[in-house]
This record gives sequence, structure tokens and C-alpha cells, in this order.
Amino acid sequence: MSLTSILSAEAIENAIKDCQAPDSFCYKKFFQLCGLSKKSPKEVQDVFRILDDDDSGYIEEEELKFFLQKFSPGARLLTEKEAKSLLSAGDDDSDGKIGVQEFQTMVLS
Repeated sequence: MSLTSILSAEAIENAIKDCQAPDSFCYKKFFQLCGLSKKSPKEVQDVFRILDDDDSGYIEEEELKFFLQKFSPGARLLTEKEAKSLLSAGDDDSDGKIGVQEFQTMVLS
């Protein structure tokens, strides 16, 4: 499964373009622009599984650095500040990683 089977390539491209400059990534705006925030809980879970590189059931900070590249291979890496901000936004139980339910809550809220 690929992200373009869930989200349109055009929407992904627009979302990536919006945050090209370092430290310009805003997860809420990104989820809206790429269309993820309008998807069903099942589709959001499918996206989570794609982002979870090591199939651990969690997205850790190291995986978050490559967040944009999962959507578009040519995209930039998230800065350390952006990765930490994304982690803190999604990590409701303060265990240092984002689980599928936490991701779903972050995307759909």
C-alpha cells in the first residue's frame, strides 16, 4: 500500500510545497492540505502503518525526521525542532513515541 492509494498525489505535492522552508512545518496545516484530516479512521490507521518504518506499532522521533519523505521521496527532512514538536503534539501518554490511537487523535482533531 502507498500513500497515493489513500491521498491524491496533487494534494500531497501541495502540502509538501507549503513547508519547503526549514522550520515551516505545521502538522495541522499539513494534514489539512494533503487531505488526511478528512479521511476515515481506518485510512488514517493505514497511513500510520506506512509511516511506522520498523513495524513497531509506534512512530518514534527518528522516524519523524523522515516524515515528509514518506509522503514524497524528494521532500526535505524535518528539522530536529519540527520532529520534537510533532512528537510532543502526538505523544499523549509521554512515552516518547506516537501510537496508532495517538496518531489518529492528532490527525482527526
